[in-house]
Amino acid sequence: MKKIKLFLSLAISLLTIVGLTSKAHAVTHYVQSSTPTIFVHGWGSSSHAEEKMANAARDAGATKTIVRANVDKNGKVTFNRRIPANAVNPIVEVSLEDNKLSGYQNNYAQGYHHGGTYVKNVVLALEKQHYYQQINLVGHSMGNLEIINYINDNVNNKKLPQVAHLVAIAGHYNGLAGESDADAKVDAQTGEPEQKESAYRELLGLRQTFPKNTEVLNIYGDVEDGSHSDEDVPVNSAKSLKYLVASRAKSYQEIEIRGKNAQHSKLHNNNQVNHALIKFLWEK
Repeated sequence: MKKIKLFLSLAISLLTIVGLTSKAHAVTHYVQSSTPTIFVHGWGSSSHAEEKMANAARDAGATKTIVRANVDKNGKVTFNRRIPANAVNPIVEVSLEDNKLSGYQNNYAQGYHHGGTYVKNVVLALEKQHYYQQINLVGHSMGNLEIINYINDNVNNKKLPQVAHLVAIAGHYNGLAGESDADAKVDAQTGEPEQKESAYRELLGLRQTFPKNTEVLNIYGDVEDGSHSDEDVPVNSAKSLKYLVASRAKSYQEIEIRGKNAQHSKLHNNNQVNHALIKFLWEK
């Protein structure tokens, strides 16, 4: 009996030490901020596409708080739970009911503006929970176009929180594979594409208005099958983000993921992406 009690005492002590060590590591390695990070998924998807990235951040110790924001087709936002007032680096997984921008299949340029209102509604709903001076935004695929249109359409709205970090994953800023302008060559220095599709042209104003305090990370994939794409998004289309924001952003960097795990849908379930995301958003 004494041996069992001793064993239990030692086990509890060990777990306590591990817990304290883990907490100390998180405080030492990651910023301790109330700034929420909002994940926006792509076409036809849901918050499930964001879970691997969010869970990787939690497992690394960057945060303990992950909530889901459900957005219905009318733009109404409901949360599965509130963000605690003292939450550190909380994550918001957005799940859009209108995940294919119904009604805009013949005009995705306008559809992306409409999607931007969904992002805005999530931000406003968060502001009703707590006042946030800053937010981080992370998009995959179509989520990037909704995010960048949210920024473009609200640059003069000083009531909204500032965007501290923007992470773009597989963003088809100048079109998808197979579309006429998507493979257009981009200037190596500026990122300007030789041809610009309609949704891209509507974003050109960002060259004069993109927030100067926003840091940008652009992640894209090349499956190395000769297509110079992640199968859905050409590398050049993703790289065209540089021309829109790099001259004004606080910082701009690109990461190219290569190989079979660089496929479009695999990029939101990719250890390289998770590591880059965590380092960029929260590492001290």
